[in-house]
Amino acid sequence: MADGHSFNSISLGGRGGTNPGQLKVHSGGIVWKKQGGGKAVEVDKSDLLGLTWMKVPRSNQLGVRTKDGLHYKFTGFRDQDVASLNTFFKSNFSTTPEEKQLSVSGKNWGEVDLNGNTLTFLVGNKQAFEISLADVAQTQLQGKNDVMLEFHVDDTTGANEKDSLMEISFHVPNSNTQFVGDESRPSAQVFRDKIVSMADVGAGGEESVVTFDGIAILTPRGRYSIELHLSFLRLQGQANDFKIQYSSVVRVFWLPKFNQPHTFVIVTLDPPIRKGQTLYPHIVMQFETDAIMDTTLSMNEDLYNSKYKDKIDPEHKGLIHEVFITILRGLSGAKVTKPGKFRSSQDGYAVKSSLKAEDGVLYPLEKSFFFLPKPPTLILHEEIDYVEFERHTAGGSNMHYFDFLVRLKTEQEHLFRNIQRNEYSNLFQFVQEKGLKIMNFNAAGVQPIPGVVDIQRDIDEIVDPHLNRIRNEVIGEESDEEDEDFVIDKDDGGSPTDDSGGEDSDASDSGGEKEALMKKKLKKEPSAVKASSSRKRTKESDDDGKKKRPKKKKDPNAPKRAMSAFMFFSQTERENVKKSNPGISFTEVGKELGDRWNKLTAEEKAPYEAKARVDKKRYSDEISGYKNPQLMDVDSADESDGA
Repeated sequence: MADGHSFNSISLGGRGGTNPGQLKVHSGGIVWKKQGGGKAVEVDKSDLLGLTWMKVPRSNQLGVRTKDGLHYKFTGFRDQDVASLNTFFKSNFSTTPEEKQLSVSGKNWGEVDLNGNTLTFLVGNKQAFEISLADVAQTQLQGKNDVMLEFHVDDTTGANEKDSLMEISFHVPNSNTQFVGDESRPSAQVFRDKIVSMADVGAGGEESVVTFDGIAILTPRGRYSIELHLSFLRLQGQANDFKIQYSSVVRVFWLPKFNQPHTFVIVTLDPPIRKGQTLYPHIVMQFETDAIMDTTLSMNEDLYNSKYKDKIDPEHKGLIHEVFITILRGLSGAKVTKPGKFRSSQDGYAVKSSLKAEDGVLYPLEKSFFFLPKPPTLILHEEIDYVEFERHTAGGSNMHYFDFLVRLKTEQEHLFRNIQRNEYSNLFQFVQEKGLKIMNFNAAGVQPIPGVVDIQRDIDEIVDPHLNRIRNEVIGEESDEEDEDFVIDKDDGGSPTDDSGGEDSDASDSGGEKEALMKKKLKKEPSAVKASSSRKRTKESDDDGKKKRPKKKKDPNAPKRAMSAFMFFSQTERENVKKSNPGISFTEVGKELGDRWNKLTAEEKAPYEAKARVDKKRYSDEISGYKNPQLMDVDSADESDGA
């Protein structure tokens, strides 16, 4: 870079394990970005407190301390990088990094250096190890000379970190000159009191600033009391207890649910918390929308005036989710994302859809898509290769819904299914405005090719073909006047994403849904009885010899659509699931397959993803030479299937 230095393969070490990434040093500060995306570390030049170099095995480590007490360790620099960066730091930051040496003698007698929230153990003026006091959960004085530091279970350890530091013990003799005591207060007690004053433990740290009791959390599932402390938040449940440093909080999402009594608040983490072998990068909280909270912060007045006066108010009264977000943002400094300009057909912020056999809602946000509640899936716009609007084909032709495919640059795909067709225009316009590539759009980007034409035509039709079918079949052709008893609401009861919907879209039959709807109407509406008789006579006359109108079939030469990696996996595992769970329903099979797929490692998914890539290329080659002049007729014929 023109005004600094850029380095690849620089690892950031810390509580979440060692993560590789790219580091840039420029005249304004230091920026590190995690490889593959995730949380970025930005240190402004004005926030720098100190820089250190240390020779570690096979490379050099740059230590960066900030005025907020944070300490970052970047590893992977060559010897020549150290020299060039020293020159840059001296000319741009007016400072020269301090040289520190690592002790490798193995001795365990030394001195303790307390700096910020870091404890450094020195042997002969060389560093033996460092620990972060922010991770200390408890301190105990054992006897007169021993102090034990107990660390909170490391909930934010990444998957590549197998072990966690649980406790460490220090022996402080009465002859110690660094922590001088007396008969009533030995040196070990002085050392412990110093630790308590700097870490989030003891009387000053254990009391939370504010507590929210009995909050429903969807992932990890349970009901928790949420404590907001000065440097961390704690989730306390009956079976689990999570302590999450504010430094792990990437962003907070505030996502209202249209016409529902609850509001989503999502805290996104990097690194994620861990429960067993499952990682949770998103904490999905569900607050009661209309619940009111009145609280006063439990905080020392001097501390509030010196550090938080300009960030949060001492007293809060309002909707509980707004109070939570306001206080969390003030304590952690996290940014908050709310819905942008997108509105659904019902003036909500999201559209109903399903992902991996789970029903939920998809939020189109200004810089991302977010599917909730399970599995919580965040897709940044910058990660998307293209999107594709597809005809919904579950159980035959179903013109009331369409599917939305999002393909990432990593070749991973997310298929959001069962979206009501009246949401198409708003979603299509949103995607266009964001400049996302639409795969089934021609090169000119002016006229969509048939897949999009079909959906758009379905929406723009003045007369609903399904409504006409029901009217003609039930009322007969005796009247041209529309019967209000048979007007279908926009929220069709057959959608598996509706609260009263069926079990699974793949198992549904559009004709069966219409039959169920008509039978329900016949029971409730006397005016429908006569219509039912008319329909019955029509069928009898057909059986007596009248020739039925032949159905038009799809072109048998049309190429088969490409399958995803998950579909190849499902083909292989479906029978195994059925054998392992005799009598399991179709819906439960889909859920079990989704769970098994999520538990696979990247290596285990690789063969299926390879098959998907081959099949996608096959489909792309076949569709490029395929022409179907009767496409519009084929779709019209599909509308009558199941009658």
